[in-house]
Amino acid sequence: MTKWEYATVPLLVHATKQILDNWGTDGWELVAVVPGPNPEQLVAYFKRPKEA
Repeated sequence: MTKWEYATVPLLVHATKQILDNWGTDGWELVAVVPGPNPEQLVAYFKRPKEA
């Protein structure tokens, strides 16, 4: 059975692509993007398989 680790990351509107690309390069898969605490902010949820 695959075990997962998760990360919650604030996204800056002016640098969203760069932030997502950086996490993707490190092996993280984007699961969801939801509104953050204020209108200019988003929060991204990532997952990746946990290393044994």
